[in-house]
Amino acid sequence: MRLPPLIEGRLIRRYKRFLADVRLDDGTELTAHCPNSGSMLGCVGDGWPVRLSLADNPNRKYPHTLEMVHNGACWIGINTQRANPVVEEALRSGLITELADFDTLRREVRLGEKSRIDFALDRGGRRTWIEVKNVTLVDDHGRYAFPDAVTGRGAKHLRELAAAVAAGDRAVMLYLVQRSDGDGFTIADDIDPTYGEELRRAVELGVEVLATRAEVSPEMIRVVERVPERW
Repeated sequence: MRLPPLIEGRLIRRYKRFLADVRLDDGTELTAHCPNSGSMLGCVGDGWPVRLSLADNPNRKYPHTLEMVHNGACWIGINTQRANPVVEEALRSGLITELADFDTLRREVRLGEKSRIDFALDRGGRRTWIEVKNVTLVDDHGRYAFPDAVTGRGAKHLRELAAAVAAGDRAVMLYLVQRSDGDGFTIADDIDPTYGEELRRAVELGVEVLATRAEVSPEMIRVVERVPERW
């Protein structure tokens, strides 16, 4: 996925979950929207290089959006709103081979009475449900890990995917890694043990786990490889 021209700066601080103060290269300081509800553990460092996008909407209170940070080793894509478009592009291009066989793709499809799942693929009368989670954490063992904060909503999605399998469909929990300095994928049980329990239960019931890594740069974000699960 090609990105719009991004603005260079350095991080001053991230706070209130959805705000970040940034100093631009010309010395200007501004507050940007931070589209990430997690803790961003390991993604926030004083003075780290960042890239911002500028919204077209002149009525936005914070017109700048924090897109990515650089930890000295790689760019980390922290804008969770980019995850689904990146995955959709990869699906339509056949870059995720495990999910390449489909006739139609739909976004934000209702599953049950109150929930929507990120993607539904259909082929020959069989449906595949896909829920996407953005991964920005590397644990103490150098593995990409999810989640970086307690996520009751994430656990709920796992139960919904398991229910879809019970109804005869295929269901996939897809973790999109947006950094390149780790090795393997795991579940951060130390951060949210309930989520880990729910995931293992879902896998036992037939939900598939797929971790894939995207290459992140100020010009584009694109899926490049499967990440082996090590949990």
